[in-house]
Amino acid sequence: MRTKHFIPVVLLAAVVACNSTSDKTTTTDTATAAAQDTSMNSMKHDSVSSSVTPLPAVPAGAKVFFINLKNGQTVKSPLKVEFGVAGIQLDTAGPIVAGSGHHHLLVDAGDSLAAGTVVPKDATHYHYGKAQKEATITLTPGKHRLALQYGDGIHRSYGAQLAKAITVTVK
Repeated sequence: MRTKHFIPVVLLAAVVACNSTSDKTTTTDTATAAAQDTSMNSMKHDSVSSSVTPLPAVPAGAKVFFINLKNGQTVKSPLKVEFGVAGIQLDTAGPIVAGSGHHHLLVDAGDSLAAGTVVPKDATHYHYGKAQKEATITLTPGKHRLALQYGDGIHRSYGAQLAKAITVTVK
C-alpha cells in the first residue's frame, strides 16, 4: 500500500524539480549538471507505475530536430543548441496532455530511450521542462553524440519515433 502512494509523490517531486526556473534558455555544463537537482536519482527509470496515465500516442508526422546543427558539423564550446519540433505541441512538464511534450537533450548517452522510460536527470540527460527551445551547453573537445528526446509531461520518453541524434566535433 505504501508503494502506491510513494510513486505519485516521487513523480510529482520530479515534475516540480524540472520546473524550478522560469527562463526559456538554459545554460548547462557537464561539470555542474550532476550537482543540479538530484531529486530524480532515486527513481527507477525503466518503468512507471501502472496507476499513471498511459503514454500518449505520437501524432502522425510528429518529429523533433536540431534547428542550428547538422550531423558531422564542427563546433566551438560553449555550444548553443536550438530545439525544433513539428506535429506535436511544445508544453511544460506537469500534467500529461495528449499531443504534447517537451525536450530532453542526451549527450553521449545514446540515440534515444525506449518509449515509456522516464528520462534520467544527470550529467548526460538534460531536461527542458519549461518548454525551452534552446540551451547553451559546454562540451569538451572531440566528438560528441547529441540526441533530442521528446518526453511527455512526466518526462517519459516517446521513444525513437520522437528522437533525433547527430554527431558534432568540438574544436
